[in-house]
Amino acid sequence: MAQSRLEKIGTIFSRVQGLLRGGAMKTEDKPIWYDIYAAFPPKLEPRFDRPAVNMPVRNIFYAEDVVRAKLHKHNKPQETISLFDQKRATQSQQFIQIYEQLKSQGALDDQRIYETALDLLAEQRQQLRAEPVEENLEEDQASGKSTLLSDFREAGVQQQQLEKTPTRTKKEPSAGINIDSLFKD
Repeated sequence: MAQSRLEKIGTIFSRVQGLLRGGAMKTEDKPIWYDIYAAFPPKLEPRFDRPAVNMPVRNIFYAEDVVRAKLHKHNKPQETISLFDQKRATQSQQFIQIYEQLKSQGALDDQRIYETALDLLAEQRQQLRAEPVEENLEEDQASGKSTLLSDFREAGVQQQQLEKTPTRTKKEPSAGINIDSLFKD
Protein backbone atom coordinates (compact mmCIF):
# COMPACT_ATOMS: atom_id res chain seq x y z
CA MET A 1 0.00 0.00 0.00
CA ALA A 2 2.94 2.36 0.60
CA GLN A 3 3.94 2.29 -3.04
CA SER A 4 0.49 3.31 -4.29
CA ARG A 5 -0.35 6.92 -5.03
CA LEU A 6 -3.95 6.27 -5.88
CA GLU A 7 -6.29 8.15 -3.56
CA LYS A 8 -8.77 5.27 -3.57
CA ILE A 9 -6.36 2.97 -1.79
CA GLY A 10 -6.09 3.96 1.85
CA THR A 11 -5.74 7.45 3.22
CA ILE A 12 -2.79 9.78 3.12
CA PHE A 13 -2.12 8.89 6.76
CA SER A 14 -2.03 5.14 6.07
CA ARG A 15 0.25 5.68 3.06
CA VAL A 16 2.73 7.81 5.05
CA GLN A 17 2.54 5.28 7.88
CA GLY A 18 3.42 2.50 5.43
CA LEU A 19 6.34 4.52 4.04
CA LEU A 20 7.70 5.07 7.56
CA ARG A 21 7.33 1.38 8.53
CA GLY A 22 8.90 0.17 5.31
CA GLY A 23 11.86 2.56 5.64
CA ALA A 24 11.11 4.39 2.39
CA MET A 25 10.71 7.61 4.39
CA LYS A 26 13.00 8.63 7.22
CA THR A 27 11.46 9.74 10.49
CA GLU A 28 13.03 13.20 10.14
CA ASP A 29 11.32 13.56 6.72
CA LYS A 30 7.81 12.79 7.94
CA PRO A 31 5.22 15.57 7.47
CA ILE A 32 4.48 18.01 10.26
CA TRP A 33 0.83 16.96 10.47
CA TYR A 34 1.62 13.26 10.97
CA ASP A 35 2.14 13.37 14.76
CA ILE A 36 -0.92 15.55 15.29
CA TYR A 37 -3.08 13.22 13.21
CA ALA A 38 -1.74 10.21 15.13
CA ALA A 39 -2.45 11.89 18.49
CA PHE A 40 -5.91 13.20 17.51
CA PRO A 41 -7.38 10.99 14.79
CA PRO A 42 -10.71 12.06 13.29
CA LYS A 43 -13.92 10.33 14.33
CA LEU A 44 -14.59 9.18 10.77
CA GLU A 45 -11.73 8.16 8.54
CA PRO A 46 -11.42 10.59 5.58
CA ARG A 47 -11.95 8.21 2.70
CA PHE A 48 -13.01 8.99 -0.85
CA ASP A 49 -16.04 6.68 -0.71
CA ARG A 50 -17.53 8.15 2.46
CA PRO A 51 -20.88 9.78 1.64
CA ALA A 52 -21.00 13.53 2.05
CA VAL A 53 -23.12 14.99 4.81
CA ASN A 54 -26.30 16.49 3.41
CA MET A 55 -26.37 19.89 5.10
CA PRO A 56 -27.98 22.92 3.54
CA VAL A 57 -25.61 25.81 2.95
CA ARG A 58 -26.87 28.98 4.57
CA ASN A 59 -26.71 32.20 2.61
CA ILE A 60 -24.85 34.93 4.40
CA PHE A 61 -26.01 38.36 3.33
CA TYR A 62 -25.32 41.68 4.91
CA ALA A 63 -27.79 44.53 4.51
CA GLU A 64 -25.34 46.41 2.33
CA ASP A 65 -24.94 43.42 -0.01
CA VAL A 66 -28.55 43.74 -1.18
CA VAL A 67 -28.11 47.45 -1.86
CA ARG A 68 -24.78 46.89 -3.62
CA ALA A 69 -26.30 44.16 -5.79
CA LYS A 70 -29.13 46.50 -6.77
CA LEU A 71 -26.60 49.23 -7.62
CA HIS A 72 -24.51 46.92 -9.79
CA LYS A 73 -27.57 45.48 -11.50
CA HIS A 74 -29.06 48.81 -12.57
CA ASN A 75 -26.03 51.14 -12.69
CA LYS A 76 -22.78 49.44 -13.43
CA PRO A 77 -20.02 51.65 -12.00
CA GLN A 78 -17.43 52.42 -14.68
CA GLU A 79 -14.21 52.88 -12.77
CA THR A 80 -10.75 51.48 -12.53
CA ILE A 81 -9.91 50.22 -9.07
CA SER A 82 -6.36 50.06 -7.77
CA LEU A 83 -5.98 47.47 -5.06
CA PHE A 84 -2.91 49.31 -3.79
CA ASP A 85 -4.90 52.51 -3.13
CA GLN A 86 -6.42 52.05 0.32
CA LYS A 87 -7.20 55.75 0.81
CA ARG A 88 -9.74 56.22 -1.98
CA ALA A 89 -13.20 54.69 -1.63
CA THR A 90 -14.76 53.00 -4.65
CA GLN A 91 -18.01 54.22 -6.16
CA SER A 92 -19.97 51.40 -4.58
CA GLN A 93 -18.45 52.16 -1.17
CA GLN A 94 -19.35 55.83 -1.58
CA PHE A 95 -22.88 54.84 -2.60
CA ILE A 96 -23.26 52.57 0.45
CA GLN A 97 -22.09 55.38 2.75
CA ILE A 98 -24.59 57.83 1.24
CA TYR A 99 -27.34 55.20 1.37
CA GLU A 100 -26.65 54.41 5.04
CA GLN A 101 -26.65 58.11 5.96
CA LEU A 102 -30.01 58.63 4.27
CA LYS A 103 -31.44 55.47 5.82
CA SER A 104 -30.35 56.56 9.30
CA GLN A 105 -32.41 59.73 8.86
CA GLY A 106 -35.45 57.51 8.35
CA ALA A 107 -37.57 59.99 6.37
CA LEU A 108 -37.89 58.01 3.11
CA ASP A 109 -38.77 54.51 1.97
CA ASP A 110 -36.10 52.22 0.49
CA GLN A 111 -36.80 53.05 -3.17
CA ARG A 112 -36.65 56.83 -2.55
CA ILE A 113 -33.46 56.40 -0.49
CA TYR A 114 -31.90 54.45 -3.36
CA GLU A 115 -32.82 57.08 -5.95
CA THR A 116 -31.68 59.96 -3.74
CA ALA A 117 -28.39 58.21 -3.02
CA LEU A 118 -27.84 57.75 -6.78
CA ASP A 119 -28.47 61.45 -7.36
CA LEU A 120 -26.11 62.46 -4.55
CA LEU A 121 -23.41 60.12 -5.85
CA ALA A 122 -23.76 61.61 -9.34
CA GLU A 123 -23.45 65.14 -7.91
CA GLN A 124 -20.40 64.09 -5.91
CA ARG A 125 -18.76 62.65 -9.03
CA GLN A 126 -19.54 65.82 -11.01
CA GLN A 127 -17.87 67.92 -8.32
CA LEU A 128 -14.77 65.75 -8.46
CA ARG A 129 -14.64 66.12 -12.24
CA ALA A 130 -15.13 69.87 -12.01
CA GLU A 131 -12.10 70.30 -9.75
CA PRO A 132 -9.35 71.91 -11.77
CA VAL A 133 -6.58 69.53 -12.64
CA GLU A 134 -4.14 72.42 -12.58
CA GLU A 135 -4.25 72.66 -8.77
CA ASN A 136 -3.36 68.99 -8.40
CA LEU A 137 -0.65 69.36 -11.04
CA GLU A 138 0.93 72.30 -9.21
CA GLU A 139 0.84 70.39 -5.92
CA ASP A 140 2.50 67.37 -7.52
CA GLN A 141 5.18 69.52 -9.16
CA ALA A 142 5.87 71.29 -5.87
CA SER A 143 6.33 67.94 -4.14
CA GLY A 144 8.55 66.65 -6.96
CA LYS A 145 6.08 64.04 -8.25
CA SER A 146 5.73 63.38 -11.95
CA THR A 147 2.28 62.64 -13.30
CA LEU A 148 1.27 61.42 -16.69
CA LEU A 149 -0.51 64.69 -17.40
CA SER A 150 2.53 66.78 -16.50
CA ASP A 151 4.74 64.54 -18.63
CA PHE A 152 2.45 64.98 -21.64
CA ARG A 153 2.34 68.74 -21.20
CA GLU A 154 6.11 68.92 -20.91
CA ALA A 155 6.50 66.81 -24.06
CA GLY A 156 4.07 69.11 -25.88
CA VAL A 157 6.10 72.18 -24.93
CA GLN A 158 9.29 70.50 -26.11
CA GLN A 159 7.62 69.55 -29.39
CA GLN A 160 6.51 73.14 -29.97
CA GLN A 161 10.03 74.38 -29.30
CA LEU A 162 11.43 71.90 -31.80
CA GLU A 163 8.94 73.04 -34.44
CA LYS A 164 9.99 76.68 -33.95
CA THR A 165 13.69 75.98 -34.45
CA PRO A 166 14.86 76.32 -38.08
CA THR A 167 15.62 73.08 -39.86
CA ARG A 168 18.53 72.52 -42.19
CA THR A 169 17.53 73.39 -45.72
CA LYS A 170 20.60 72.44 -47.63
CA LYS A 171 22.21 69.07 -47.38
CA GLU A 172 25.25 69.16 -45.22
CA PRO A 173 27.65 66.27 -45.21
CA SER A 174 27.53 64.58 -41.85
CA ALA A 175 30.64 62.94 -40.44
CA GLY A 176 32.43 63.16 -43.76
CA ILE A 177 30.14 60.71 -45.59
CA ASN A 178 28.26 61.84 -48.65
CA ILE A 179 24.95 59.99 -48.52
CA ASP A 180 24.00 60.97 -52.07
CA SER A 181 27.03 59.18 -53.48
CA LEU A 182 26.27 56.00 -51.55
CA PHE A 183 22.92 55.44 -53.25
CA LYS A 184 23.87 56.35 -56.81
CA ASP A 185 23.03 53.78 -59.41
